[in-house]
Amino acid sequence: MEPNPVIIAATAKQTASLIFLHGLGDTGHGWANTIAALRGPHIKVICPTAATMPVTLNAGFRMPSWFDLRTLDATAPEDEEGILRATDLVHRLIANEIKAGILPNKILVGGFSQGGALALHAGLTYPE
Repeated sequence: MEPNPVIIAATAKQTASLIFLHGLGDTGHGWANTIAALRGPHIKVICPTAATMPVTLNAGFRMPSWFDLRTLDATAPEDEEGILRATDLVHRLIANEIKAGILPNKILVGGFSQGGALALHAGLTYPE
């Protein structure tokens, strides 16, 4: 992940957080304004940007990606190491919100495309 996610503070007393993960080749900045316009005033929005890396599916072209995409073949091996690394990052963002006083059931993790897949995995594997 790039060092500084886009953070849009709640405009009222914060009672919830939304961590939104962009799709392949995009950035947190690309979604921040749209997500902020759709959220309630009590929700803090966090839009991290994935690290830039070569993506095998795109002939090794470097772009923001949560993990490598090797092929579109659903039966082929996944980049398990990359998925786990990205999941750990999302888990740390969740833990930071809990440390800040937000209840775990008030933290939503969502995303678009590759970010949506990562959000699903991170949410289902978070221990709380």
